[in-house]
Amino acid sequence: MTVDIATWLLIVLTLPTQNATARMRIWRGLKSLGCAALRDGAWLLPGTVATRQGIEALADETRAAGGTAWVLRLDAEDAQSAAFRGMFDRSSEYADLLADMAHFDPLAENVTTANKTLKALRRRYETLVEQDYFPGADKLETEARLLTLEAMLMSRLSPNEPHFQDGRPERFLLADFQKQIWATRQDLWVDRLASAWLIRRFIDRHARFVWLERVEDCPAEALGFDFDGARFTHIGHRVTFETLLASFGLENDAALMRIGTIVHALDVGGEAPEAAGFETLLKGLKARVKDDDALLKQGGQMLDDLYAVFNSP
Repeated sequence: MTVDIATWLLIVLTLPTQNATARMRIWRGLKSLGCAALRDGAWLLPGTVATRQGIEALADETRAAGGTAWVLRLDAEDAQSAAFRGMFDRSSEYADLLADMAHFDPLAENVTTANKTLKALRRRYETLVEQDYFPGADKLETEARLLTLEAMLMSRLSPNEPHFQDGRPERFLLADFQKQIWATRQDLWVDRLASAWLIRRFIDRHARFVWLERVEDCPAEALGFDFDGARFTHIGHRVTFETLLASFGLENDAALMRIGTIVHALDVGGEAPEAAGFETLLKGLKARVKDDDALLKQGGQMLDDLYAVFNSP
């Protein structure tokens, strides 16, 4: 988020007196935007395209409900901007979240309850980040702690899922990876399915696949992917699909990058508008198709369609 700290937005509201539901909705809207109160009825935000849109929408809603609203732009001097910026200090909120994380035990006996609790912590973090217009070290510390907890719990929920490796993906030439045997864990799910589709569609059109019951049985001549110790796996912040994109110079393909966002969200968490719909379709496919070769063929057709949509004007 880029913020011009010399430019601020002020919304001055008189809330509707007859419509309690509208008043509550507007109050919640102000809170969700992370507005700072200058005085009763006067709320401040840093000036960005997103905050302008949010403020204008609240102003329209206020007027429609019978209240009054003015949205003003303020060009502040350095000293005034510094004072305004201090009103958006989120350090105490990050401290509260970190304290709650400190009390969270990813090794708790009830893993289902632990998973729900951690998802709630993730939602709190994402809400806080949306309202943190001047992020700093507190955000980085909180994010790092949250990722550590998620990785620990994921190792319990999905013990065979690969862990994130440090570093950056190595770059390779497509010509050196043709007509290869590729191997990954059987019972394909999002990252493995999408990675296999990517390999056959964009990397090695004559690829042959081995679906492993145990990764220890991976043939020596096979190129492993999406398991610990594989040639291609989770690296840095990338899931395997994203590692393959980076390794073979495919990150300039916007449609593939959008698919990568979906795969990342479904595999390790994150936001992607299309993720829920794709997950639902894939669950339906897996309910009726048990063979991994058939799953790749039919799931690959879904990904072909998604790629075509993302490439359309």
